[in-house]
Amino acid sequence: MFVFRALLLLAALISPASAENRPAIEAGVKDAANQLQLYLDFAAKTGRRADFSTPPVSDLFATVFDLKQLAALPPPQATDLPWLMNWMAAANGVLKSILYFGINPPADPIADAPAIKRNATDYEDQEAVALSFLIQIGAREIQSAFLFMDQLTPQQRTPIREEGFKSARTGSAETLYGALVTIAQGMKPANARLLSAAIRDTSEVWSWTSFPKIDHSF
Repeated sequence: MFVFRALLLLAALISPASAENRPAIEAGVKDAANQLQLYLDFAAKTGRRADFSTPPVSDLFATVFDLKQLAALPPPQATDLPWLMNWMAAANGVLKSILYFGINPPADPIADAPAIKRNATDYEDQEAVALSFLIQIGAREIQSAFLFMDQLTPQQRTPIREEGFKSARTGSAETLYGALVTIAQGMKPANARLLSAAIRDTSEVWSWTSFPKIDHSF
């Protein structure tokens, strides 16, 4: 993934609309994610429950998982890919910190399963918002990835880039699968509806990105 990201930074042209929004969004998300990480670390070390219901924590969470900001962006472009990946990485990092809250790193999915399950229950509302966001930004990211690959010449489609592209598609599919599993395990009706809506709204993207040989023009 890190190799793929470095290669994607070779994209040089940025649309006027994206260029106008990108710096502020990227900086705001990065700062909010860092502050959330500090807050979660402090809460865990002091034996407190993480509270996302009031400012400034609620505002920081809303900045990282800003669905309205995401929806307001212009149509995906190849040059959006690097910063979308950064936004998605920041959001995914916060979600993991919530699910692994109070667990000494590195978290062990087996040994720490009871604590992870407890966090998933205690912070289900935040998990639902985060997964809904990751599904939708993942759909936009994979569209940008296809556009990026499509603009390359045959010589530029190196094995490393092809493998990175495949890994990006796999990661997006895993996020979608994780959301489906979360719904199946039983959630509050409102949270299940939120995730279901995110999957439904992006279903067209997933349908043509799930198979490597189909026509992915859009």
